[in-house]
Amino acid sequence: MLDLRGDVPELSEISTSYLKHPEHPLHLQNMKLGIILMNLGSPDSTKVKDVRKYLMEFLMDERVIDYPYLLRALLVGGIIVPFRAPKSAKAYKSVWTKLGSPLIVITKKQQASLQQQIEEPVEISMRYRNPTMKSAFDNLINKLPDIEEVLAIPLYPHYAMSSYETAVEHVKNIHTKNKYPFKLSFIKPFYNEHNYINALTESIKPYLQQDYDQLLFSYHGLPQRHMTKADPTNSHCMKVNNCCEVSSPAHATCYRHQCWTTTQIISANLNIPQNKIGFSFQSRLGREEWLKPYTTLRLEELPKEGVKKLLVVCPAFVSDCLETLEEIAVEGKESFLQAGGETFTFIPCLDTQPLWIRTLATWVKDFGEGKREMILLNQ
Repeated sequence: MLDLRGDVPELSEISTSYLKHPEHPLHLQNMKLGIILMNLGSPDSTKVKDVRKYLMEFLMDERVIDYPYLLRALLVGGIIVPFRAPKSAKAYKSVWTKLGSPLIVITKKQQASLQQQIEEPVEISMRYRNPTMKSAFDNLINKLPDIEEVLAIPLYPHYAMSSYETAVEHVKNIHTKNKYPFKLSFIKPFYNEHNYINALTESIKPYLQQDYDQLLFSYHGLPQRHMTKADPTNSHCMKVNNCCEVSSPAHATCYRHQCWTTTQIISANLNIPQNKIGFSFQSRLGREEWLKPYTTLRLEELPKEGVKKLLVVCPAFVSDCLETLEEIAVEGKESFLQAGGETFTFIPCLDTQPLWIRTLATWVKDFGEGKREMILLNQ
């Protein structure tokens, strides 16, 4: 497990003076550096066979479904994927674009937008399927043969072993296996980082001009046991009353605490009263206990509680994907309206919003200047 203990800063005061001159791309002096934007991944197409390959690779990851190998193989290959692949293929078809998977297309647009603001080469990679991490490394070497260091940016605001940790460990394995000569550094989880928070705040703000009863923060769900497994103290997460609000070293690797923190900071920035804030977890897989409350149930319950006009934002994702465009914006909206809701507004992810791209550029610039506030320590 990545060691993030004791590494939970207050809101980082990242340098932003260069924002006054956005027309000038940033160049990192005396450092032969490449950048990789890392995201989860997507099937190569909407064909069931491609979706099956993607799901097998994804769900057989021991940090995603952390059962012993034989049990995991039986569960994933014999039950989950055969049942889920056709349904997922249909869902992917509903959001697929002419250029391909929304997640891949948007990540490529983020790459292009960031490349306009820095001179160092930028590549993308996915944890599962394509483009691979090896292809990203090789592309950087082709562009910069004497490259000295790669700064990898996992596009996950919050720490979880099934997202951030597996991405980092995968990159390290590829780096070691192929004996690449360059150094490797990572941007750490940025759930409370000033520039990210500002970008997310500004992306939500226009939607608050309309009449609404609640802003629901819907985060990707995780099994509850992942919280206790990631707890270095073995005594805090899911064991202490209001554990997310009670200070602990466990918070450095606690997904639920970090999601709760993002919600509280954004709500305070936007001056939203507590009675107009919702907090839930989506995308549950299987029957075991996951983090609660479940978004699917809340969308059915809210109209009965008097919430008729709903806004939904998904801060665990910085790029719109199947989980936001289909699960929330389509299925979630349908569930809410059928339960008696009147209006449902999905707030898009950060995608290529200028403040988000400038945030990425800020992290790269600060790294080039020797600042390490946003760098993962104890890799």
